[in-house]
Amino acid sequence: MSDVNLSKAVRSNLLSLQSTATAMAKTQERLATGLKVNTALDNPTNFFTAASLNSRASDMANLLDSMSSGIKTIEAADNGLKSITKTVETMQSTLRQARQDKSFKTESYTIDLGSSPAGTEQISFEDGAVGTTAVDIDLTENTATAASDVSTATGLTGATQLDDVALGLADGDTFSVSDGTTTYTFTAATGDDVSDLIAGINGAANLNVTASLDDNGSLKLTADSNDIGITIGGTGAIIGIGTQSTPTAVNTAKTVDSLVSEINANTSLDGNIRASNDNGKLRIENLSTSELTVTGVTTGGVVDGGSSTQEILGNAVRKNLVKQFNELRDQLDKFADDASFNGINLLRGDKLKLTFNETGSSTIEIQAKDESGTPTSINNTNLGIVEVANADFDSDVTLDAKLETLADAMGKLRSHASSFGSNLSIVENRTDFTKNMINTLETGAANLTLADTNEEAANLLALQTRQQLSSTALSMASQADQAVLRLFG
Repeated sequence: MSDVNLSKAVRSNLLSLQSTATAMAKTQERLATGLKVNTALDNPTNFFTAASLNSRASDMANLLDSMSSGIKTIEAADNGLKSITKTVETMQSTLRQARQDKSFKTESYTIDLGSSPAGTEQISFEDGAVGTTAVDIDLTENTATAASDVSTATGLTGATQLDDVALGLADGDTFSVSDGTTTYTFTAATGDDVSDLIAGINGAANLNVTASLDDNGSLKLTADSNDIGITIGGTGAIIGIGTQSTPTAVNTAKTVDSLVSEINANTSLDGNIRASNDNGKLRIENLSTSELTVTGVTTGGVVDGGSSTQEILGNAVRKNLVKQFNELRDQLDKFADDASFNGINLLRGDKLKLTFNETGSSTIEIQAKDESGTPTSINNTNLGIVEVANADFDSDVTLDAKLETLADAMGKLRSHASSFGSNLSIVENRTDFTKNMINTLETGAANLTLADTNEEAANLLALQTRQQLSSTALSMASQADQAVLRLFG
């Protein structure tokens, strides 16, 4: 405690100076910090409200990092999808190019079986699109000498009895006719005549022999085809009836047109090879990417039906396109493998979960799913794209089926792209919303705590003026107290 007694005027001016100094210190602090509420003592309500708003803004700012990372993860998946889609489109172009290419290899052969073909000559096709089981085509066809008619019993008429001298058949005697496969036996009975015999022969099942009377009234037996020999027998006296000799078989080479028709009509060769007439030569087209083995052709290109074999090369263009297709397919899976960001790959079935608010009540889960909603990965297997072999490019029908598979795959890719695009839009919209909310929260907190620098500068100037005036007043009060000293002068 001070033992000095100050006058009322001095003490009043001193207190005013102290108050002004305190006010100046606070104003200077506000100007230095930019805040009018620096501690809870300045304004508890505003201080704690602003602290709460700033804390929420900080929490939401932390979420922005996760959302930004999520956006990049979705963009990485979208980049992978775009590359995969372009790859599938290129694969479609490869199939269409193969579909349009018709540069199949052909060979033309001269048919020469010699003057007396054995009848066993064949041309065989194996390998290529035909497969490992050879398909044989006979090169010859069998013809026979015309069979002569068998006639006897000159002068017989329909009324002549069978037991007349001419045939000498008594009741119970038999007359048999055979075509080499079927035998018909006629048993004579009382009253039977030639017309009954003719009717019996012509009515016999599966007997390829026709009976009739010729213009001279002779019994005439005629074979239904040239390669049938008629044999006649029986138990009675058969006068003048002989046995027809077996026709002589003759093998002749088939014509080129005949072979062309037969090869093209063969179901085992249909779509695998194609035959045509090349100015009298047999032209074979290998409708395959693999070599076709042709047996029965000499090195000189002559079809002789022997054991020699020749090769017809496969379609080299389609074979090369098979390799291109498989290389593109391999790249498709590699694009999917590399479309990851920060360890998350949505194309491989990983799940991305993002939180949108500080309480965790607003979230989104992003994951590739199939049409039934089941989580899936995007790869060749799930898209139904399988590795192809050379044989898959042999047939246009197979190529069309492959194109349909790729069209289905494109549909799946577009569906995934649409889903990821929708999710990306949601996350981007939420990011913008969060940024705006952070700005709103921070602005609200600032409104509660920030100082008006213009106002505080004016306050400081006013306080400085007041301080000067207080100092002057204090000086004047002190001078009044010093007036008593003059009495001791």
